[in-house]
Amino acid sequence: MNARVPNPSRRHFIVGTTAVSTGLALGLQFPFSSLAQSAGAAPEIGVWVVIKPDEKVIVRVVRSEMGQGTITGLAQMVAEELECNWKNVTIEYPTPGESLKRKNPWGSFSTGGSRGIRTSEQYVRQGGAAARMMLVQAAADGWKVPVAECVVSEGVITHKPTSRTITYGKVADAASKLAVPKDIPLKDPKNWKIIGKSVPRIDTFEDKVTGKQIYGMDLKLPGMLVATIKQSPVFGGKIKSFDASKVMGMKGVKKVVQVSDSSVAVVADTFWVAKTAMDALPIVWDEGPNAKVSSASIAAMLKEGLNAEQAFVGNQRGDTKAAMAGAAKKIESTYFYPFLNHAPMEVMNATAKWTPERCEAWVPTQDGEASLAAVIAASGLAADKCEVYKINLGGGFGRRGAFQDYTTQAVNIAKQMPGVPIKLIWTREEDMTQGRYHPVMMCKLTGAFDANKNLTGVHMRLSGQSILSAVRPAIVAKDKGRDLLVFQGVMQAGEHAISYEFPNQLMDHAMRNTHVPPGFWRGVNINQNAIFIECFMDELAEYAGMDPVEFRRKYMAKYPRNLAALNAVADGIGWTKPAPKGVHRGIAQMMSFGSYVAAACELSVTDGNKVKIHRIVASTDCGYAVNPAQIQRQVSGSFVYGLSALFEEECTIKDGRVEQKNFDTFGSIRLGQMPKVETIIIQGGGKTWGGIGEPTIAVAAPAVLNAIYRATGKRLRDVPLKNSGFTLV
Repeated sequence: MNARVPNPSRRHFIVGTTAVSTGLALGLQFPFSSLAQSAGAAPEIGVWVVIKPDEKVIVRVVRSEMGQGTITGLAQMVAEELECNWKNVTIEYPTPGESLKRKNPWGSFSTGGSRGIRTSEQYVRQGGAAARMMLVQAAADGWKVPVAECVVSEGVITHKPTSRTITYGKVADAASKLAVPKDIPLKDPKNWKIIGKSVPRIDTFEDKVTGKQIYGMDLKLPGMLVATIKQSPVFGGKIKSFDASKVMGMKGVKKVVQVSDSSVAVVADTFWVAKTAMDALPIVWDEGPNAKVSSASIAAMLKEGLNAEQAFVGNQRGDTKAAMAGAAKKIESTYFYPFLNHAPMEVMNATAKWTPERCEAWVPTQDGEASLAAVIAASGLAADKCEVYKINLGGGFGRRGAFQDYTTQAVNIAKQMPGVPIKLIWTREEDMTQGRYHPVMMCKLTGAFDANKNLTGVHMRLSGQSILSAVRPAIVAKDKGRDLLVFQGVMQAGEHAISYEFPNQLMDHAMRNTHVPPGFWRGVNINQNAIFIECFMDELAEYAGMDPVEFRRKYMAKYPRNLAALNAVADGIGWTKPAPKGVHRGIAQMMSFGSYVAAACELSVTDGNKVKIHRIVASTDCGYAVNPAQIQRQVSGSFVYGLSALFEEECTIKDGRVEQKNFDTFGSIRLGQMPKVETIIIQGGGKTWGGIGEPTIAVAAPAVLNAIYRATGKRLRDVPLKNSGFTLV
């Protein structure tokens, strides 16, 4: 967003926010404490900190909390530099409209790509440090002493020569009148007191387990009506006609409105009335040519891409073609990864109120700026006449970031009932069949060996969907049609770089887009790429006659942090020691989102297809670890997601539409199936800030697949495993 332009126009704001990032999120803090109210009760110290007379410290946070602990981690970093008492810290969410008005002082609101902490850590810490400097300066000015003679700890400023003390709360007003310093040095990490500690979370679980917490679906406003929507069951289809007269006589029904050329909504007193009327509403659809598409036709298209001559190159070194031509032996395997739905427990919803003068929306969003852009575009009003308030999210995982269709729909409905707050709630069926799905992908891997069983080359051909071509087409166009994001985990360099150096290597992509809209699903493309490359590494190791860990080490010499993560789980699982009788081990590693991760598992298989995972050892090197306890929780949680996708989840297409409409056909693993997770945090692996929530999701599945092979002798290359008759017990 180009927020430095005075009085930004509606168009300027919308165009500027097309570069917002994506990912996953859950909000856990009710956001109705406005900045004006906070500033009225207590002064701002810069833009990040408000300190009240009772010493309570309010830290501004614009990233969304999804249960991952982002708001606690961000507050820790501010508090570290602020030198306040952690027990006094709370948070509040500035609105994107306020940020726009102030020329974007808080940076990006987007929470995704495991960037909540790692891409804002510097300016957030500087915000805390600046506030500390201003508070100490105010105390020194009051005492008429040099600021160098003053120190602070736990929110208490001390004048060293005289031992006089004063608290932050007593100098906050004076500090707020000072200019924000331009030169803001940060602490040396060796002096950190709060960063790196498992301090208690700011958001607690009491309200969540008692039902007191307000999520988007729970919101109530005076005079509010509730709407639900039905969209073309086939992506790309349109409405031919609908007969509103058939339901307008139903008690509680207020209005039937066309929302777009492919959707219609019913507005009523309650959700149940709206849903009942929607079920009875006669709608005729023009499903279009996509109604002929099926999973089988998509699979045929992907298979063609595996051997196509044209492909986009993502990683190339040496002469792989020559290595293949001169190989004494070639190992070749084909893998498949399906469409997946985000399927958060809370369905898509948003509340909007529109008048010709102003439009406000209350949105469970991963990105307040993207939500505001959607409101501005749909409302037809100028940016300064629109606002978005963040509501707690009941799940996100990437669905509520770049994709603001539900926000746009709420505004479009509200425009047809001016002055009335309209809460739009999708049904579960709409949520399952109108998603933005993890892209479908096939992969053919070929390894070349010489006569002495030395690996001479690896070719990885991806065939499948591009997310960026649908969501960020300008980026793809700029790269001459290539979607570099497809190569996450196997890129040549960067935060998603491959962890191996083969004598010759080629990773390329035959782009084969479908009519099913793709999206950023937690972890994105590393989920399938980790399975492809890490399972194939085991296949290559077997032919070479080498232990899988030793084989990996052979090609990881130039990647010490990757190697350290691998060694940590190998040692943790006891790789070189015999496993218990009937227990088999598997291992995998990956680098993504700036972090180095690995997993090793122990499992047993009974009756040939019943898998019991006994334990998983996971290592994470994210550079600086802000809150170790939160990292452990995120690692375990990401494995729930990864293992659910491995064993249970897929979206299939029949007659152009998604077949899975609820959790009876799109399942997840249960608590009793979840293995014990032992997390190893590698501290000091590098002076960097890596992600947590998404990198680790990818390594559980290939570790388990490799162990299943060792247990059964079967290479399972198609996901989910339920289609091969395997179940998790």
